[in-house]
Amino acid sequence: MNKPLRWLYVDFNSYFASVEQQDQPHLRGRPVAVMPVASDATCAIAASYEAKAFGIRTGTPIHEAKRLCPSLVCVLARHELYVEFHHRILAEIENHIPITTVCSIDEMACRLMDNEASEAAATRIARGMKQGLASRIGPHVRCSIGIAPNRYLAKVATDLQKPDGLVILHAAEVPERLAGLTPRDLPGIGRGMELRLQRVGVTNFPSLWALTPARMHAAWGSVEGTRFWHQLRGTEVEEVETTRRSIGHSHVLGPALRHQAEAINVARRLTQKAASRLRRMDYYATAMDFSARLENGTRLHAREPTWRAQDSTGFLRLLDRMWARTIGQAPQARVKKLGVVLHGLIPAADVQPDLLEALPNQPQKRAEALSHAMDKLNHKFGRDTVLLGMLPAEGRRVSGSKIAFTRIPQREEFFE
Repeated sequence: MNKPLRWLYVDFNSYFASVEQQDQPHLRGRPVAVMPVASDATCAIAASYEAKAFGIRTGTPIHEAKRLCPSLVCVLARHELYVEFHHRILAEIENHIPITTVCSIDEMACRLMDNEASEAAATRIARGMKQGLASRIGPHVRCSIGIAPNRYLAKVATDLQKPDGLVILHAAEVPERLAGLTPRDLPGIGRGMELRLQRVGVTNFPSLWALTPARMHAAWGSVEGTRFWHQLRGTEVEEVETTRRSIGHSHVLGPALRHQAEAINVARRLTQKAASRLRRMDYYATAMDFSARLENGTRLHAREPTWRAQDSTGFLRLLDRMWARTIGQAPQARVKKLGVVLHGLIPAADVQPDLLEALPNQPQKRAEALSHAMDKLNHKFGRDTVLLGMLPAEGRRVSGSKIAFTRIPQREEFFE
């Protein structure tokens, strides 16, 4: 007997590129690559289906993409636009069915209730959703929808028909419907896991399906293998709760910003952005990491511990120390990429008060108050209205929230 259909999964097709085509009519029907910076040395972070027909994918170097497709149109990423469309999409989906989980900027999962779990009812919801998205968001922002007994198989189903697909995948159909896939085609199996599976003789889906729960546990080296075995068979597996461990930002520098006199401002801007986000989320940090990649390929890294901190001035002091003992040791080197991460997060509600906190002139409390005041000014008058150690014009050259597909910036981040 088939397990009931319990999940509807929505996966938007070539999301960044599709949004650009919807927003810019002259891009429609043309091969488009979205890039993070204006440089042939960077990689595409999205490709339209017209570009994919030439073999261009996420991660394809722009110089290689142009060779594969001389008519390729390269556009700079506009992350604020993608977040704006994301929130409009969420509102439209909620018109048809409540969203249970926002999985990424372009993926959402909806749990089906008993009266929605039949093929007819689930299909009706999916088709209504597609029609609503086409009329209210735009016909060029298309999605594939998968319907299955659990969330994992519903996500797998979205990959079986693209673009603009609608696939129902029953648990009993899995061995036959997925027989042509490789393990790497499945969500959750990356290059490293693929190699581990090859070492135990798993090279295609039938050989993966044939593994027992114990052998899958051994292949994964953890209980995740057992969870994966059950997920493939349509069993609902309880999601593992994750705890936030860090807040960070990175930036690939355009050629004009790679001289150290310019790059230091990028690092300062990333530090202030991370600190502002830390305060908005009401955390303190106890360590800061700084990383850099130079044009010659050298990678640099430093870490500084700190007493629980939330103020921008303290993190900028840590940055100066780490910069001096890494990049500062090679004053002529040009910087290609920078990253700042705040670690050891403690929710403000869990912070035990310090005996000295009652003193109104304590330096750290004054610095925190100043940082919060800056946050309010930037939120009211616009990002980069007030910055530390750099001019607003310098900050605007490197400002902007970036979207990792597994993390959607909140609207407040565009003021940070």
